[in-house]
Amino acid sequence: MGGPGVQLDRAGRLALAVARDGDHCLWCGRTFTRLVPPTTDHLVPRVKGGPSWAENEIAACRRCNAHRGHQAPAAWRDECLRRGWQPDVAALTAAVHRLAAAVDRRGGQRRAAQYLAGQLRRW
Repeated sequence: MGGPGVQLDRAGRLALAVARDGDHCLWCGRTFTRLVPPTTDHLVPRVKGGPSWAENEIAACRRCNAHRGHQAPAAWRDECLRRGWQPDVAALTAAVHRLAAAVDRRGGQRRAAQYLAGQLRRW
């Protein structure tokens, strides 16, 4: 589903995120259904310099996407655990590392790279 250099539209990026991450919200663990639809959530928020790359988008439910806002991934993961939710820590860890590798490989994302470096220290 979309090779290197292929730009996917929003629906395509959502389908890719769900296929890669599974049929559940990575933050709270709820299974996606008609009542709990998936969205794409940016690991590094756009306002913090996050790119619109597939590597920066994960599958999340609307509730988590809206409540997280612009919180850092490590802080929101900790908040999800505090709330008693079931974040998929292994998948989230893999996503953070996948994005860091993509930033290193592609370059040109100085703001996102600095933000990610801080997140990796906290992870």
